[in-house]
Amino acid sequence: YRCNMVLEIQSFLLLVLVCSSTQIEDNKIPSLCSGQPGIPGSPGAHGNPGLPGRDGRDGRDGMSGLKGEKGELGLPGIPGLRGERGDTGLDGLKGEKGSDGECAVAPKSAFSAKRSEKRTLPLGDEPVQFDIPLVNEQGHYDPETGKFTCQIPGVYYFVIHATVFRASLQFDIMKNGRSVASFFQFYGNWPKPSSLSGGTLLHLVPEDEVWVQVGVGDYTGFYASQKTDSTFSGFLIYSDWHNSPVFA
Repeated sequence: YRCNMVLEIQSFLLLVLVCSSTQIEDNKIPSLCSGQPGIPGSPGAHGNPGLPGRDGRDGRDGMSGLKGEKGELGLPGIPGLRGERGDTGLDGLKGEKGSDGECAVAPKSAFSAKRSEKRTLPLGDEPVQFDIPLVNEQGHYDPETGKFTCQIPGVYYFVIHATVFRASLQFDIMKNGRSVASFFQFYGNWPKPSSLSGGTLLHLVPEDEVWVQVGVGDYTGFYASQKTDSTFSGFLIYSDWHNSPVFA
């Protein structure tokens, strides 16, 4: 009997001990002692960030977007280094022969005239008349007036070869009434004729006039005979007429 009593007491104590241990192991023994649901606990603290996950799969190709507006022109870049010189190319094919062009004719202006034997001595301050033309193809010299009139602009050379006999001579080359060159020879009682020559370059434009004129007084000794002459000549050296590439 005492032994049974001891066993009952031990069983009772064990039961009390089990009931007093409130859900020690997460209520693993609900059948022995079932309690009421407890009050929800406070949220726990956030855990540490997890490790990075793997890259996801590539998405499918989407539709192309609309074309954007054209951007502003950028600044010019720095010039690149100069490349090496390339090889010489092959000669091209010979072209067809062109049509014949116009032939430019050089402008011409020249004359030469002499005084006749029976011509009286020229008067001072008047053009000397060299009345016998030797060359005057263009007609730019007038033997009646003794004047050359420019038709072609350019540079001309004029020269006078005068025979002087028993008189002094002074003459000027005149351009539009103004002396541009003057020459003089004094008579020194020579028994035979002598000569006096002079020339100059002049730049002329159309309508300019050139002639020979003696000085006043006794310096008018132009002379001409069968054996000696006095001449006045002039000719165009080069033209500066740019109005036309072809000269007549």
